[in-house]
Amino acid sequence: MVDSDLQPTDTAVIITDAPIECNAKQQKIDPWNVAGEVGADGKVKAIDYFKLVDEFGTKRITKEDLERFEKVTGHKPHRFMRRGIVFSHRDLNLILDRYEKGEPFFMYTGRGPSSDSMHIGHTVPFEFTKWLHNVLDVPLIIMLTDDEKYLFGKKTIEEVQSYTAGNAKDIIAVGFDPKKTFMFSDFDFMGGAFYQNTTRMAKHMTLNVVQAVFGFDNSSNVGKFHFAAIQGATSFASSFPHIFGDDASKTNLIPSLIPCAIDQDPYFRLTRDVASRLHFAKPSLIHARFLDALQGPGSKMSASDDKSAVFMKDTPGQIKKKINSFAFSGGQETVTLQRELGGNPDVDVAFQYLNFFMEDDKELERIRAAYKKGEMLTGELKAICIQYLTDYCVGFQERRAAVTDEVVKDFFATKPLECRGLTMAMKRQAAEGPAPEAGNGVPLTKNQLKKLEKEKMIAAKKEAERKEKIKNTSFP
Repeated sequence: MVDSDLQPTDTAVIITDAPIECNAKQQKIDPWNVAGEVGADGKVKAIDYFKLVDEFGTKRITKEDLERFEKVTGHKPHRFMRRGIVFSHRDLNLILDRYEKGEPFFMYTGRGPSSDSMHIGHTVPFEFTKWLHNVLDVPLIIMLTDDEKYLFGKKTIEEVQSYTAGNAKDIIAVGFDPKKTFMFSDFDFMGGAFYQNTTRMAKHMTLNVVQAVFGFDNSSNVGKFHFAAIQGATSFASSFPHIFGDDASKTNLIPSLIPCAIDQDPYFRLTRDVASRLHFAKPSLIHARFLDALQGPGSKMSASDDKSAVFMKDTPGQIKKKINSFAFSGGQETVTLQRELGGNPDVDVAFQYLNFFMEDDKELERIRAAYKKGEMLTGELKAICIQYLTDYCVGFQERRAAVTDEVVKDFFATKPLECRGLTMAMKRQAAEGPAPEAGNGVPLTKNQLKKLEKEKMIAAKKEAERKEKIKNTSFP
């Protein structure tokens, strides 16, 4: 039954609203906390992402996955995929199946506006999303969760909404195409088909399950519990009839691909459970690791801590000062020791930033080897990093200055999107006719369709046998 209570099918990740304590031993990754394990020596360790794969029940992106991606799309995998920055997925193979067959799907990502400027860590999922969007050429939905930042933070609605407008321009400056992208604010867009799906989600989320997944307690406000329904509803194509049409029997079967940081996975584990009960297509996900804060491994950049991150609005002078003054070094204490022993690029923040932002694999490996052998000093490595980040931020700032209020309105407009993948897929679906239903207005799932087809074949075979038996029967 569609209306039965939801029971969790994935291992719940128990988390807490409380801040991370300084004596925490285990790493903690959830939508609000990111911290590496603290060892017996009191030092914070790098986040173990493969451990998260096991805990969250996702799948590693393998060499075979990368080879298939290139074969199906005709594009070399992004450097994030090649270097394990994008490292995990849920049902990416099913999305590639649909791409190969010309079947419809869409992409969805988002941001919770919490400051007047994004930092370089915020741009990582958007840079990857933009590249993937260009490759796949399908509709892209970008959700600005201003309601989330109000419910989970201490800012007023007016303060959060002021960030929404600025962050929208930041995201647009990454390079998205308004003809293929729909961006919305939860506060502004809530209603209609989107609210209907939010309500469907909410009806199938029990208090016990939400508490188990997110760790809320009796002191947590009701909005925190309900927000999971809002974030989940965005992964359903039928929430956006202005893009996919009004025929829910078809649009409920169109899945989404969600590029996001791994900390957002708990929301979509819950969404996938509810989607099964609603007979909606489950969202697929592709997960990225975090860009370490300036303080080094096991940390995450914070929009509220200027010394933890390089912000997209920073000047070249500010970038240079932050890298030279605050970036954790994997080098030795003296030049002599560095020449003798070499440095550790795996914990060096300057090298890790190059790992994210330098496209040339061979040059990156040359720098890694030189630093490990002691042929390159920390100051030289930081100088290369400073130049790359300066070029990146200055280029972003130039594009950001060109984003006018009219450009923003175009992204927020409820208009049809022009995507080759969507146009071809929807034409194919229209030719195939409406999807069969289970008798209650709910479209059949793929497994149900296969079962129905098998039953038809068995019935046809029996009917043929019956006719043959009658034909061969002798009557007196």
